[in-house]
This record gives sequence, C-alpha cells and structure tokens, in this order.
Amino acid sequence: MRLGVHVVTFTPADGAVVIGPTLAEIGRVAEDAGVVNLSLMDHYLQLGGWLGPPEDPMLEGYTSLGFLAGLTRNAELQLLVTGVTYRHPGLLAKTVSTLDVLSSGRAMLGLGAAWYEREHQAYGVPYPPVAERFERLEETLQIVLQMWSDNDGPYQGQHYQLAETINSPQPIRRPHPPIMIGGDGEKKTLRLVAQYADACNLFAGRDSLDKVAHKLGVLRDHCERLGTDYDRLRRSILWNGPLDPTTAAGGQAFVDEMRRYAEIGVDEVRVMPIGPDPVGFVRGLGDHVVPALADV
Repeated sequence: MRLGVHVVTFTPADGAVVIGPTLAEIGRVAEDAGVVNLSLMDHYLQLGGWLGPPEDPMLEGYTSLGFLAGLTRNAELQLLVTGVTYRHPGLLAKTVSTLDVLSSGRAMLGLGAAWYEREHQAYGVPYPPVAERFERLEETLQIVLQMWSDNDGPYQGQHYQLAETINSPQPIRRPHPPIMIGGDGEKKTLRLVAQYADACNLFAGRDSLDKVAHKLGVLRDHCERLGTDYDRLRRSILWNGPLDPTTAAGGQAFVDEMRRYAEIGVDEVRVMPIGPDPVGFVRGLGDHVVPALADV
C-alpha cells in the first residue's frame, strides 16, 4: 500500500516566520521516510472544528506546491482537492502543467465540486448551487483532458467557452498528470471518477471499513456500466482515525488496520500530521509505518 502525507495545518508556535521552514522540513523528512505523495488542502480559510478556527493560518495551495517542488525530488505533488469554483478550468490546466514541468513530472490534479461556502463569501467567489457545481466539475474535467491532448481547438460548454486550448509546454507526465476526484457521492461523484479520472479519494476512520467497501462497490458498478476499467483506478483513503507513528506499537496498529482496507481494494492511504510536531510525526512514519506498509 502506498502512503501519502496530507498537510492541513500551518500553526507553528513561533508564528508565520517558521511556516516556510517547517513545510520545507516536512517535505524533506517525508521523502527520507519513503512517502510517495505530498498533498495540501485547497482552501483559503482554515476549516473550523478540530482543525482550528477560520482565522488560523492557511496557505494558498498551488504556490505552496511550487515551493515543495523545488525542495523535493521524488514525491508526487497535489492538492486534495482543488475546488472547481476557485479557478477557471483553462488556467487550472495551465497551473498543473506548470507544476508538472517544474517538478519533472510529479504533478497530480485533485478536483472536487467545492463545498466551503463561508470561504467563497469571504473572498467574493461565486458559489453556485450544488447541481451547477457538478456541471462545472464535469466540464472542467473535459477541458483539462482536452488541454492535455493534441486537440488545441475550441471548447463549447454550457458554463465555459474556450476559443483555443493551446497548452505549451505540455506536462512531462504522460499521457497526462493523474486526475483524482475527491468525494463519495454515489450518483454523480463516483460516476465522474469512473468516466474521467485515474483515482478516487474517500474519507475513512474508525469503523469506516464497511462504508468504504460499499462506495468502492458503487464505483465498480459505474465502471461496468460505462465500459471503463475499475482496476486501473488508484483507490485511496484519507485517514482520520487513530494513528501514533512515533512508537512501534502505534505504527503497527495502523498497519494492521490498513490490511483490512487493502483486502477491500484500497491501495493508497493519506495521513495528516496533526499536532505540535508535524516533522516528528512524519519522521515516525519512516521509522514505524512505511517499511511495514509496503508489504500490505
């Protein structure tokens, strides 16, 4: 099973001046640990609840990935996931292409329908009804795939019209950077995964095994109806359950739990370094999780 690190907080005790060095150290330690994917949220305000209030520090995602691209050499880089409302699709394709070129082919596009209404209102970003957001999500997927192909002609959709889809340079990663769709909606989201994407991402935690198994079954059914290959998909979870990688016992308990998810078809897990020492958390992954998880 592949392991990724998903960075969701930027609240070091010494304030903003150490956010950059801390993120840089997380990237360095993650690569040393054998982590294969580094991701950040695509948000402008913190989410509230257990992650912290909206006033807590939050970094813009693609700027931060560009920073990590210059500091790392192997890890895949992505946002988990980009809200479709935040960027025009043509410019989003160009942004991810740029990240891929500058990282020597390590970009991944995570995409979702967006949900954080307060954030949209705060910054004056239009927040259409959910049905329209899903329409825009599907058109965005079509536009991105067209821009990452040999077709540089126009695109005419209900919500987006592009006179040209020139994209030079094209991404290094071929045929294009992998596309992940986040979310588990059974009628729309998982159908879009089956039709357009290379990966899904589902939320998981304590007692989520049956739910994840059900969602993967729905995804398989969509693939069968659409004539696409379920086995080609990277099936990942974002883990929000118990994990203490700083001890051998804590790491082994997590690996044992992941064996159960592997049995239902999950092949990637993303974990979040929550707490006062994110670097120590990631270092613990290398000591107590990555070697054992590689055999799962």
